[in-house]
Amino acid sequence: MTATALERPALEVAEVIRQHGDAFVDRYGSMLSAVQRQALHDLAVCRTAALGGHVEHCLDCGADRIAYNSCRNRHCPKCQALARARWLEQQAQHLLPVEYHHVVFTLPAQLGDIALADPAVVYDLLMRSAAATLCEVAANPKRLGAAVGVLMVLHTWGQDLHHHPHVHCVVTGGGLSCDGAGKIDASPRWVSCRPGFFVPVRVLSRVFRGKFLAGLRAALDAGKLTVPAALAEPAARAHWYASLYAKEWVVHAKPPFGGPERVLKYLARYTHRVAISNSRLIELHDGRVTFRYQDYADGQRQKTMTLDADEFLRRFVQHVLPKGFVKVRHYGLLANGQRQARLAVCRRLLLVANVARAVPNSDLEPIQPAQPRCCPHCGGTRLVYRELTPGEPVGPAAAADSS
Repeated sequence: MTATALERPALEVAEVIRQHGDAFVDRYGSMLSAVQRQALHDLAVCRTAALGGHVEHCLDCGADRIAYNSCRNRHCPKCQALARARWLEQQAQHLLPVEYHHVVFTLPAQLGDIALADPAVVYDLLMRSAAATLCEVAANPKRLGAAVGVLMVLHTWGQDLHHHPHVHCVVTGGGLSCDGAGKIDASPRWVSCRPGFFVPVRVLSRVFRGKFLAGLRAALDAGKLTVPAALAEPAARAHWYASLYAKEWVVHAKPPFGGPERVLKYLARYTHRVAISNSRLIELHDGRVTFRYQDYADGQRQKTMTLDADEFLRRFVQHVLPKGFVKVRHYGLLANGQRQARLAVCRRLLLVANVARAVPNSDLEPIQPAQPRCCPHCGGTRLVYRELTPGEPVGPAAAADSS
């Protein structure tokens, strides 16, 4: 009897956790939240005997293949592909045959400590402030005068794993006509953006700054945020607010997408991304982790970085989101409550019955239908399965399928 397995990456985040996670928890355990501890545990046991699985036995050649269960933790680099594929199938039905714009809102570094202390409050405020900014500025008759659709994804990391909270927004290049208060007209018309242009970035930046800081002040005054010791005195806090208001906040508008097919390609890359993928890891040696990163400050050059395992894990866990936090959200025309009705109006005005027919697959990696499971050893399809209980020994000859 033989056993086969699919090839794994040379190094995984899980291996760093298995080798150095206990020492990391001993050092930083008092600073870790329950959800961060759970993420470390889940990633360490993902697709191992600890979670159980099944043995796949081929009746034609007698080969066995063991497939261990996945942890399904949303921060696990190995558990995102299937969730992403299913999500993309749903999103394809929400797209319109128009130009889409990509806008990124970033929090200043001065807000990093507050965000790490109360991530659920600050990240929620970041997303709501960015969405309100896009919808308000677009609805302004002096700008576009239309209600737009927004899909937003939260990222909290930079390429070097440092804390860098920002949101990527995909915005429709136009929308349904509305009044000055942002209410959609009773008999709306479709209002298109100028080709290649959404709204002025400087306007977005200043409106976003005002909305976020107003929400931050309200949250601090209501006791919803942990006040840093340096801001305990009213005078110090007032000076801090003034410095944030005086700063130009970074809002970046990237070149617009050409249409729905480009949006899907973008979403496939960004929506289910975690802080670092296994493919970027190079080496774990003598307690140090080496990985690849892109240095945006140096012409986006590919470089390598080496960190002590403790520091690598410290940076990794600060991107574990609070339990239940929704990091992909829809606003405006795409808001869940009236999305189908509003999209139907948009399609009628754009003379498109079904957007899925307008999305070509030539530039995408299409989602393939499930194929019959075959034995990787002989290609046979006469397979039988036996469930494995968590921790059940499978013998030295067996190898795990990490797919």
